[in-house]
Amino acid sequence: MVIAPTKEPEWSSRTGFILATVGSAVGIGSIWKFPYEVGANGGGAFVLAYLLGLALVVLPLMLAELALGRRGNADAAASIANAAVAEGRSHRWQVIGALGALTAFLILSYYSVIGGWAVSYAIDTAIDGLPDASQTATTDRFDRLLASPAKMFLFQGLFLGAVAAVVGRGVQRGIETAMKLLMPLLGVLLVLLAMYSLGVGEATETLRFLFVPDTDRLTARGLLDALGLGFFSIGVGLGLLITYAAYARPDIDLRTVAVVSIGADTAISIVAGLAVFPVVFANGLDPAEGPGLVFVALPLAFAAMPAGRVAATAFFALLVIAAFGSAVSMLEGAVAPLERVRGWSRRRSAIVASLACWATGTISVLSFNRWKDVRLLGSLDRYTDATPFDLLDELTSNLLLPLGGLALALFTGWVISDRLLSEELVAGRRTLAVLRGMLRFVVPLAIVAVGAVSLAG
Repeated sequence: MVIAPTKEPEWSSRTGFILATVGSAVGIGSIWKFPYEVGANGGGAFVLAYLLGLALVVLPLMLAELALGRRGNADAAASIANAAVAEGRSHRWQVIGALGALTAFLILSYYSVIGGWAVSYAIDTAIDGLPDASQTATTDRFDRLLASPAKMFLFQGLFLGAVAAVVGRGVQRGIETAMKLLMPLLGVLLVLLAMYSLGVGEATETLRFLFVPDTDRLTARGLLDALGLGFFSIGVGLGLLITYAAYARPDIDLRTVAVVSIGADTAISIVAGLAVFPVVFANGLDPAEGPGLVFVALPLAFAAMPAGRVAATAFFALLVIAAFGSAVSMLEGAVAPLERVRGWSRRRSAIVASLACWATGTISVLSFNRWKDVRLLGSLDRYTDATPFDLLDELTSNLLLPLGGLALALFTGWVISDRLLSEELVAGRRTLAVLRGMLRFVVPLAIVAVGAVSLAG
């Protein structure tokens, strides 16, 4: 049973396709998590291990997704079904694509909540400026946001509404047009903010933190973290790039798209470190604070620096843009199958999917206020302090995402023929042999190892 190909128009250019894949890969974590992981795990040594992870795990999976998408010419589930049927296998392999779409939807339900925080902070900072340069003022601001379900629902809705508006306009007029505007804007803002931070903050300490190898701090756990960081942050395994590749013309070189996209995402992450950590070190902040660093500590630091209001506004605009590109691809992963299965228009599919995501976000929104003391698995030592939000993050990041990536690697490595990969990737026998070996053995072993470490805490 071959599923009908997508009726969506193609990307108008390779550049538009690449910018869309970069937008899908870059997220809020790229602004603070990658730089922190680098510094906390050995600086330059961790960067080398991270690059190794990109080559061994991310690149093979990205190539697999792109090849399956363009050949299947439909959303993730349908493309995998079409590829399986063409190989004389059951169309039920499509469950891999369905699992990826479900995982992406669940991630978007809480990712959009954090995106709403960034929208709220960007607007408040631009209009009202920063709070007084005191720990109490900045902490109170964040606490007030978390304590208000209405405000969180509002800004999550604004964020999702903008995402739905872009996806609802289609591939060329919506997604491609938005990414051609937002990704260059992200790059410009990031470079300008990095220049500002290096000029007023601790440039020397930042460069040492990020790039000087310190093998004493690079443990075996750190090596596995480096291997997994690219996999988790770029989001291969969700099948989002399968859907994007369905809109790619036959003359676009998929290998170039993969390499350029991974390189651009890595460059953005590194420049983000140059933008964030000079301010962190100049103010004696803890780079491991996570959301507290972004929404409490950094506003406090900017408030005490020259032109801090402008810099802070630019920083939160960066967060919104970074979150937006990823959110667009995740919503597209839900919209494309709705169009195919339900026969709805793209606009209706985008509205329904975004409303369902907004409603599912109730779990995350209320976890920070009315449900903050709820412990569904409190009897288990590992989850004693886990809120519903924490459990949802655990389910998607440490279980469903690795499972989807593992299944995709095994399907492409053992079920799909050399002919499909060769034709779509324009690859020779030696390149195919290497890619096949990666997908059959290296990628699955790496995912299992990283997943086991993550679940072990």
